[in-house]
Amino acid sequence: QVQLVESGGGLVQAGGSLRLSCAASGGTFSMYAMSWFRQAPGQEREFVAAISRSGGSTYYRDSVKGRFTISRDNAKNTVYLQMNSLRPEDTAVYHCAGRAAGSYLFLIRSPADADYWGQGTQVTVSS
Repeated sequence: QVQLVESGGGLVQAGGSLRLSCAASGGTFSMYAMSWFRQAPGQEREFVAAISRSGGSTYYRDSVKGRFTISRDNAKNTVYLQMNSLRPEDTAVYHCAGRAAGSYLFLIRSPADADYWGQGTQVTVSS
């Protein structure tokens, strides 16, 4: 059973930066496509960024392109989300998600595509 644990959230002023980490255990991390999702109060969980199992392919929601960067270190079983130029509308609980992928190109783009979830880390951006 794969376990995912996020860290790195916090309170930051608009324009600031945070780096989220998601540590995986219990599986062969290099076999898993990974993504970040977020959920604000009263809102549905939404896709933020995805990375393929090798790290060679990434994908972002339009509103974070150019500000957020997803990356992974398969030797450390960890996926990251570097968030720059944060805005109040980025405030949410951020969850990492994973799924074993046979294809090196597979990306998790919707919650239904993921098999494993972390508990989430709160990101609050003040104006």
